[in-house]
Amino acid sequence: MENENLTSTNLADEQEEILETSLRPKTLSEYIGQNKVKTSMKIYIEAAKKRKEPLDHCLFYGPPGLGKTTISGIIANEMGSKIKITSGPAIEKPGDLAGLLTSLEEFDVLFIDEIHRLSKTVEEILYPALEDYCLDITIGKGPEAKSIRLDLPKFTLIGATTKAGSLTTPLRDRFGIVERLELYSIEDLSTIVKRSSKILKVKIDKESCTEIARRSRGTPRIANRLLKRVRDFALVLGDGQINLQITKHALNQLEIDELGLDEIDRKMLNMMIVQYNRKTCWNRGISRITWRRNRYNRRCI
Repeated sequence: MENENLTSTNLADEQEEILETSLRPKTLSEYIGQNKVKTSMKIYIEAAKKRKEPLDHCLFYGPPGLGKTTISGIIANEMGSKIKITSGPAIEKPGDLAGLLTSLEEFDVLFIDEIHRLSKTVEEILYPALEDYCLDITIGKGPEAKSIRLDLPKFTLIGATTKAGSLTTPLRDRFGIVERLELYSIEDLSTIVKRSSKILKVKIDKESCTEIARRSRGTPRIANRLLKRVRDFALVLGDGQINLQITKHALNQLEIDELGLDEIDRKMLNMMIVQYNRKTCWNRGISRITWRRNRYNRRCI
């Protein structure tokens, strides 16, 4: 019985991941917003294709949920290349990175999310791979140790981070293209919601798109998540079509206000204003007090 529950949960997670992937644009022409980045990347990609060279290594940084993974997939598609996706914490040892690099083919794209979390030993092995497309491997220990240099195919590394300041200077300087992703406007988010609704095969009016966009805090990931939850309310409480009335009801049920703040956000703001009286407060103190209150509330329930 436990195995069946585990299997069904995994299937649900896989379906959710497939759905999330289907909402992502595949080309620059489908990509909405980030006009400055999109214009620059279009030029860089066209220039690389004309020179028949791999695109220079790219670094994208900015708040989470703005499409850093999406734009890496778009770059691979525009270049006609394959993409391999991993994250900084997943590459624990130099051998993990060596395995990834040696499995790449000519002009492939390697995407590393949260690249600022790479360990120093892994990062040092990455330097010659980025500059000279080679990999230095040490075999053995002590006086019998030997260093072997392996040639790598020319590839493009795309790094993404939410903390650009945490990157070491040597690593940051090895990226030829560095772009910051900004928060989206309500107009762009409304267009994204409309596009996603067509993929999800749900009808939605313009006012509802704008309402969801206003409460998404400038983030496409949040906008798509809210759209899927509003779709559930529309299916159960209505005829499946999303209108402004159902949209407001669903978002109010989710306790997301007109500024996009949820219950925890409002508690933290109230704590900073009332309890700390607008004085300096520490994140650790806020989290500790919030946790205690939530624990107390659960006991009362």
